[in-house]
Amino acid sequence: MKPAPFAYAKARSLDHAIELLGRDEARLLAGGQSLMATLNMRLSAPKLLIDLNGVAALGGIAVKDGTIEIGALTRHIEAERSADIAKHAPLIALAMPHIGHPAIRNRGTLGGSLAFADPAAELPACLLALNGELEIAGPKGKRTVKAEDFFKGLFETALGPQDVLTAIRVPAATKDTRVGFAEFARRHGDYAMVGLAAAARADGKGLAGLRLAYFGVGATPVRAKKAEAALANGHVDDAVTALASDLDPSADVQADGATKRHLAGVLLRRVAKQLMEPRA
Repeated sequence: MKPAPFAYAKARSLDHAIELLGRDEARLLAGGQSLMATLNMRLSAPKLLIDLNGVAALGGIAVKDGTIEIGALTRHIEAERSADIAKHAPLIALAMPHIGHPAIRNRGTLGGSLAFADPAAELPACLLALNGELEIAGPKGKRTVKAEDFFKGLFETALGPQDVLTAIRVPAATKDTRVGFAEFARRHGDYAMVGLAAAARADGKGLAGLRLAYFGVGATPVRAKKAEAALANGHVDDAVTALASDLDPSADVQADGATKRHLAGVLLRRVAKQLMEPRA
């Protein structure tokens, strides 16, 4: 199929993009790896497509004030190859090779993935595990939203109709940072049946500040808080058992709920081993 007819505008600046979004039925185009598919299937039919790729202010990766800031237009391949992300955001570095295929990572953007908010995508769960935040610009200026408040429901976020996601920020890793990532997919590059992103801090007694964020098991990324409490004290078996309370995955075309919960336990054991390993 081909998309329904639409007008095209290239944003000259962030303010220009926000202005253009005030028009009727406008959509933003960044990498287009999700949007173009929905356009072709006519699941989306905007009257105006606003191209953000000329807005240089939305790119870049910077480390400052104990955080790493990643511009929304940063492409997956840039993040995958970034020495700063490998050093200061190792969980994101672990997730990058699992996102789609090389052709998709060459064009897709971090901001686009987060704004699309697919419940089986890797980056929303990573941001939740890292206790990250998102910077949003709109007609009334800029605001910051925590990851746990950004993802509202199935493909639904805190973005308003004239909002632009401009950057994400996560705490920069230290020598005590521990991270883990694993997922099950039918083929490498497919959306995950179940996935887990985890981050913590080694404090000599266990894992402090542990956050386990599952994806593919709900309408948004899901924190497994009871499992976190058990695993923080080194009780892996208890943590796996606690998933029965933490997760209630629905069946989909890939697996039923019971299978997803079982796979979630398998992933937890794998990620627990990663979390115990000191950073290189």
